[in-house]
Amino acid sequence: MAVIHVREVPDETVTTLKVRAARSGQSLQAYLLQLLTGEAALLTPEEAAEQARTIAARGQVTADDISEAIGQMREARG
Repeated sequence: MAVIHVREVPDETVTTLKVRAARSGQSLQAYLLQLLTGEAALLTPEEAAEQARTIAARGQVTADDISEAIGQMREARG
């Protein structure tokens, strides 16, 4: 697993994140890992558009294709 270091984080930001982590019963590291993992799981608008183009390029887009894409995006949001 990789290690990420973030420098020059404003004190107010660190305090806010520590409070939120404590409220959720997590360490700061666990809380930040959860945030980063959730963010990485979300599709960017560009990624969603590319996925839509890939589906459309198959020839016929079915209602099932659309439902599946919507379901995947909703799952990614958590």
